[in-house]
Amino acid sequence: MADFEDELLFDDEPAAKPARSKTPRDPKAPKAPRKAADSAPVPSDEVMPSKESMTNERSWYVIHCYSGYENKVRHNLEQRIETMGMKDRIFDVVIPTQEEIEVKDGKRRSVERHVFPGYVLVNMILSEESWYVVRNTPGVTGFVGMDTPTPLRPEEVSQILKRMEAEAPRVKVSFRVGERVRIVDGPFNDFRGTVSEIDMERTKVRVMVNFFGRETPVELDFLQVEKA
Repeated sequence: MADFEDELLFDDEPAAKPARSKTPRDPKAPKAPRKAADSAPVPSDEVMPSKESMTNERSWYVIHCYSGYENKVRHNLEQRIETMGMKDRIFDVVIPTQEEIEVKDGKRRSVERHVFPGYVLVNMILSEESWYVVRNTPGVTGFVGMDTPTPLRPEEVSQILKRMEAEAPRVKVSFRVGERVRIVDGPFNDFRGTVSEIDMERTKVRVMVNFFGRETPVELDFLQVEKA
């Protein structure tokens, strides 16, 4: 898979504007309309896609955004696709995620984890217009590519989508082998011991507890233990 996780974020901070003298405004005069975000200039350090990179074929591209803003960027981009009539050029916006079962404080809950934090996939036909719509979406900091947007290879897309469609969700626990835990359910309730083995497939953990002066292995469900 392409090493797009190693790409640097583009600097989107606008250059400071020179100070201008202010003149009193007539309070009865109508306010000037705000400049639309869609007409914002392209950052000077961003390169327009070359003519050679533009084809009429749909491809998957990767865009940068700040980690934690992936859902917001997808929402913003989907709105721009609708309002700017780009459905015939930008077809899908995907955030690679994977379902994960988190066990914490004796409780199990399902969470959706971002596979590549800070990255969003866009299926589009690359042109100056489609590039401009995506690049100027609030929250987007750039395309992945050395000089111009680089499409993902089919095998890379297949691997990402297959990872998202995994049948069994991953289980995430808050303890590790060698750590002290407290048993919170069952015959050994309130006993403390050390984790000796974790079975992710069976969601079982083996804990060594001191029972009648001897170290005894006890097999428990993830929900029956918590970090001491």
